[in-house]
Amino acid sequence: MKNIALVIAGGSGKRMGQEIPKQFLTVDDKPVIIYTLENFEHNERVDEIIAVCIDGWHNVLSAFCKQFDICKVKHIISGGDTVQQSIFNGVKKAYELYGDDACLIIHDSIRPLVDETVLNDVIDVCHKYGNAVTSMPYNEQIFVVDDGADTTSKFIPRETIRRVSTPQAYLLGKLYSCYTKAFRENIGVLGSSYTNTMMTELGETLHLAKGSDRNIKLTTKDDFYIFKAYVTAKKDNLLK
Repeated sequence: MKNIALVIAGGSGKRMGQEIPKQFLTVDDKPVIIYTLENFEHNERVDEIIAVCIDGWHNVLSAFCKQFDICKVKHIISGGDTVQQSIFNGVKKAYELYGDDACLIIHDSIRPLVDETVLNDVIDVCHKYGNAVTSMPYNEQIFVVDDGADTTSKFIPRETIRRVSTPQAYLLGKLYSCYTKAFRENIGVLGSSYTNTMMTELGETLHLAKGSDRNIKLTTKDDFYIFKAYVTAKKDNLLK
């Protein structure tokens, strides 16, 4: 079974407040998206990469891939108006290329610090159970706000919840079928919905894989500064 990475870079990154999409911002003369792609490029278990890219930036991404020796990116396609539409575009392209029998690893281009251990566990869990979602324990206390008031009288035991993110992986045939149904019936495709929330709304049981606190998402300027600090520390051999 082939392992295909689907890297989602279709957003404009408005919350970062920059003139260019945040996935193309550079740190140490390298774009964020290249840091992300390198994790898949260097993982021996990942066979190929499909990049879903914001319109107008396809040629830029292609040039960066050549410059930084990203050879596994075989296809760069356009995203949609929403994250879910962008992912579905990628799923359809993957299904056209690889059919039912493939493991599709979905990952946000603005999570550049995904490591090999996390990637490998997501692949292993997906191969075993049919899907896998990166997860981490939640270490803070969670309280439920009382209806219509700034008070609370109920908490959620943190042992019962997990933080989930990308990468997440799915058997391609099943995923294509679920996305087709979801868009046809308008289930789990609006607002902040993502593949994992859509799948649960469709009644699917998801399997949890290992995560990492280092796997941050670059949403705000503060996130970008944290990533830049990590790159600098690694370059200067400050971290083992």
